[in-house]
Amino acid sequence: MKNYHSIIKKARKYLNANRIIAIPTETVYGLAGNAYSDIAVKKIFTLKKRPKNNPLIVHYGKFKKLKEDCYINKNFEKLYKKFCPGPITFILKKKKDSKISKYVSSYKNTLAVRFPKKKITRKLLFQLDYPLAAPSANMSTSLSPVTASDVKEEFGKKIKFIIDGGKSSIGLESTIVDLTNKPKILRYGGITSKDLKKILKVKIKTKLKTKKIISPGQSKFHYSPGIPVRTNAKDVKKNEAFIKLFQTKKRKGNYFYLSKKGSLKEAASKLYSTLRKIKNKGYKSIAVEKIPKKGFGIAINDRLERASYK
Repeated sequence: MKNYHSIIKKARKYLNANRIIAIPTETVYGLAGNAYSDIAVKKIFTLKKRPKNNPLIVHYGKFKKLKEDCYINKNFEKLYKKFCPGPITFILKKKKDSKISKYVSSYKNTLAVRFPKKKITRKLLFQLDYPLAAPSANMSTSLSPVTASDVKEEFGKKIKFIIDGGKSSIGLESTIVDLTNKPKILRYGGITSKDLKKILKVKIKTKLKTKKIISPGQSKFHYSPGIPVRTNAKDVKKNEAFIKLFQTKKRKGNYFYLSKKGSLKEAASKLYSTLRKIKNKGYKSIAVEKIPKKGFGIAINDRLERASYK
């Protein structure tokens, strides 16, 4: 990043005028607007063609600012101390006098909040008088972007300003944990239930699928590259791309590898960019070999399952 000062100054100008920009985070790129502004938040939903019942995540820089909008509990304090800033989103009870736009939370009394780690985005947040509503910078149900060029591919000239922070290091959306009652994981990400259990010392339940959406990332069909995806594949069909976990000696033109040595963390960081690359190469479908359901593999399997939902 060349000049933080001039970039942040320009970003603030857009955001203060209720315009939408794209911001980098360590997870994926976000489509950001003033979370206190009904005008800005409505623009996000319109740009993404996002269902109005699907809440947005609000990004904070200052802990003090969060306390103005949400009720803080002990579980949150423990997890915040360990993982923030970082790839974790919390569902908290929203205060009645919160300035957060009612459209952000889809009129619910809860709020999804997180503290992103990306340096330039944190600097921007610290220079704003409001937090940023920032879902992933993609059209609803499609692949999340992990580079500035991905955002351009999604929206073209509809987004006038993109902060280019390089490739997102994690490459998958944040883990979402509901802390309004007993802790529950609502979406898998880079922080696992094992990580959470280690800090909270309680069993962490999961509730990934629900008829009533209370958090982002709970849609059955999501993260789609725009072509059919089949999981746990043992072979590959004609005109189909084959995604393998690690690179083998026998390399073929339609084989795509997520990791050189089978690292699930590396595989997660390359998943979306690989799916996007395959689509852009003109393949008609994608087969993915079985991915171990452990560590980052749990989040990978969750994304692939939703991408392949029919």
